[in-house]
Amino acid sequence: MAKSPLGLFSGRVLKSKRKRMRWSNKYFKRRVLLLDKKSNPLEGAPQARAIVLEKVGIESKQPNSAVRKCVRVQLIKNGKSITAFLPRDGALNYIDEHDEVMLEGIGGSMGGAMGDIPGVRWQVFKVNGVSLIELVYGRKEKPRR
Repeated sequence: MAKSPLGLFSGRVLKSKRKRMRWSNKYFKRRVLLLDKKSNPLEGAPQARAIVLEKVGIESKQPNSAVRKCVRVQLIKNGKSITAFLPRDGALNYIDEHDEVMLEGIGGSMGGAMGDIPGVRWQVFKVNGVSLIELVYGRKEKPRR
């Protein structure tokens, strides 16, 4: 590899070399090509609306042993299907099929899964426009449609 030029008229060469070399940095490349946005079903948005397709129980990873309550949902904006976690005890009772839910990230590192729930990156926080936590605590009632 040729040594970088030094001296009075080396600016253009140094600049173009730096421009080329940046592509060997994986973080630069992913950012510029928007790979993380393309691979994300929410397309870079912090929240999304979805329709519940079915309720599912997902077994937690070792060393825990539990069935985590989740729902399969279809995103309204692009029709993609993803699995979302239902936080709190008894939250599954307040969700039915064909309900409209709001999703957000579950808070795992680098936008990934959290804790012992394998492959689940999102959680439900609203059902038919009402906060899921309010429903679980009994402060609000689910609207009749």
